[in-house]
Amino acid sequence: PPATFSDVLRCTDINTVSVAECQAAYPAGVTDNMLCAGVKEGGGDSCLGDSGGPLVCDRELQGIISWGEVECGLHHKPGVYTRVCKFLGWIRRTMQEN
Repeated sequence: PPATFSDVLRCTDINTVSVAECQAAYPAGVTDNMLCAGVKEGGGDSCLGDSGGPLVCDRELQGIISWGEVECGLHHKPGVYTRVCKFLGWIRRTMQEN
């Protein structure tokens, strides 16, 4: 079926996943510049159309939605996020230059 998108901004509560668990879920695709989050049992997840959105922990931006499975919220298949702290130097330099 074709994808459907919400007309309103939505959020969900998810947990970060260890690097080892994330690499087990995606053996060829997870690097140190990424972090994973989701619900182990499935359900909560980012999904199609969410890329670029925030992963916020304790009111602090930790990640930016990057990729995951085509089907959202799968058991043991967390969403993959860009790990913002790995790019803070670049973010600061870019902001100062512009």
